[in-house]
Formats: sequence, structure tokens, C-alpha cells
Amino acid sequence: MMPVLSAQALSVIRSGQEVLKDVSFSIAQGEVHALLGGNGAGKSTTLLTFLGFLQPVSGSVHVQGRDVNENPSAARQAIAYLPEAATLYGHLSAYENLRYFLSLAGTDTGRDELDAALDRVALQPEARNIRMQTYSKGMRQKVAIALAILRDTPILLLDEPTSGLDPVAIDEFNRLARDLAEAGRTILLVTHDVYGACHVADRIDLLQNGVLVGAFDRPPGMDRIDTEAVHAAFAQYAAGGP
Repeated sequence: MMPVLSAQALSVIRSGQEVLKDVSFSIAQGEVHALLGGNGAGKSTTLLTFLGFLQPVSGSVHVQGRDVNENPSAARQAIAYLPEAATLYGHLSAYENLRYFLSLAGTDTGRDELDAALDRVALQPEARNIRMQTYSKGMRQKVAIALAILRDTPILLLDEPTSGLDPVAIDEFNRLARDLAEAGRTILLVTHDVYGACHVADRIDLLQNGVLVGAFDRPPGMDRIDTEAVHAAFAQYAAGGP
């Protein structure tokens, strides 16, 4: 079966520096795939390349079998992208932000659908009509995740999706991501959170200085990837190990 997302020998240069170096991986439908790495590893660059905002100097990326460089618009239509710092308007409420951004995407969504998405991210009902300038970072992140869900695309690209969330909200996000994957949506997330990646992902690729240096799969019948093994590898490469 053709993968939903794939990178083939991908190399990308930004500001004169090779940020990704010969990176290859593929993601099947209904899979949660995590790129794990520290700051500067090349995680966000990978997402921007799948969106067609950055062009490889060599190699390629494909979305649903299409070369992104040849047709970036088609790739973006299949993707909902959640950046680490989502741009939401503080003078608008959660409902108003969702309606505005969905209208830009050509989506007409009723109040019941908005509430269903906000319920899934556990944003309190009493907060939904309040201006978002009063929100905590975690509350804003919940609205951004709800927006990505409401786009109803087959693919989600998520950049540090649990940033600003407390431990309970992180566990809720992990369950939501698994539910979305089981419903057939494909998720590529990038993170530096070892614990979260191990609990949500079917596969983790460890990215260090633009190079894939390790891969970990969730064992059949298990509910998570071995956290200790991933943490040991992450720490070893962060310390400059082989």
C-alpha cells in the first residue's frame, strides 16, 4: 500500500546550513508517527517541507503519492497544520476564532460541531465565549488543536502539539490522537517530549542535527513504546554520542 506521507533521501538547506541530511521515512494511513529531537534537530523544517514552504536541495517528499514540489497546493489541501505558536486572535472568543479560520478554509461549521471539537480537547464550556486574550497558553493550544480537528483533513501535521499543556491535558491529547488515528487519520507530530511521544506514537524516529539516528516501533499488543529505551538513546545523542 502506498504511504500517505513519505520522505526520500531528503536534504534541505536553510540560511546556508544543511538542516536535513538524507532523511527517509514513510507513514501509513491511520498511523501516529513522531519525529523526536531537541532544538535545531530539523523537526519543524521537515513539516514545512511537507507543506511545500521549503524546497529540498535533493530528495523528495510525497503526500498521498504526489510530489509536493510539483503540486504544493494539492498537498496542503490534504493537510491540517498546527504550528507550535498558532496565530489566534486575542480579541476574539474561541468560537469566533474557529469560525473565522474555518471560513478561510472554505468550511461552514455549525455550533454543535464547534462544541464537539472543543469537548474533545476539554476546553471548559464557560470559556468558549470569552476573549482569548484572557486564556492561558494551554487553553490557547486546546483551541488550536480543535481547529486542526475541525479542518477534517486526512492528514495532521503537529508541531509540539502539547506545548503549554498540563499533564492531564497531555494525556487527553494522547487519547485524542489515538482516536483520530483509529478513525483513519494520519498524524505526523514533532516533539522533544520523550514521554509523550512514547505514549502516543506507533513509531518514533529520532532526529539529531538533521540526521535520523534511531527508530522505535510500538510492539504488537503494547500500548506504548519503551520509554526507557527511547530516553537512553535521546540522552546519548544529545550528549554527542554515536
